[in-house]
Amino acid sequence: MNGPQTIDHKPQTIQVGIIMGSDSDLPVMQAAAEVLKSLNIAFELTVVSAHRTPMRMVEYATKARGRGLKVIIAGAGGAAHLPGMVASLTPLPVIGVPIKSSNSIDGWDSVLSILQMPNGIPVATVALNAAKNAGILAASIIGSFEEHIGDQVAAYKKKLEEEVLVKIENLKKQGWENKFD
Repeated sequence: MNGPQTIDHKPQTIQVGIIMGSDSDLPVMQAAAEVLKSLNIAFELTVVSAHRTPMRMVEYATKARGRGLKVIIAGAGGAAHLPGMVASLTPLPVIGVPIKSSNSIDGWDSVLSILQMPNGIPVATVALNAAKNAGILAASIIGSFEEHIGDQVAAYKKKLEEEVLVKIENLKKQGWENKFD
């Protein structure tokens, strides 16, 4: 995606940075982008490798706040140092997405690398490959101080509730009973 995103033909300030250690992480990380796009939240998406481009990582993290970003979503597999290193360099909230990569031990290495941060350098960590939840969490963080985004997140969650209620009714119509309702 080139240039600022537009909603109703007006450029938006990019609020969320989505970064990943490699372009091979894109199939997972694009779920965060899709959620943010559906909620009309401007974002950028790029590769920033903690190990192969450490100076790019430092520059990205240290300049993010000054560029107007509000939240960074960082996805990484294997040793998964990207989210924690970025969190150590920026005052912004960082959401880590552990990714099950080809060199991963069932993804647990990524999960634990992101989850087990030392006190003082928090990284909000979502489930393995759960970039969609990272996008929702980023929207919720921004929505806590931007009412229109908070309203969009509330509407999104209401839609999820309505979908489940339809499924419950479908089960009842199929003859499945429960004693709850």
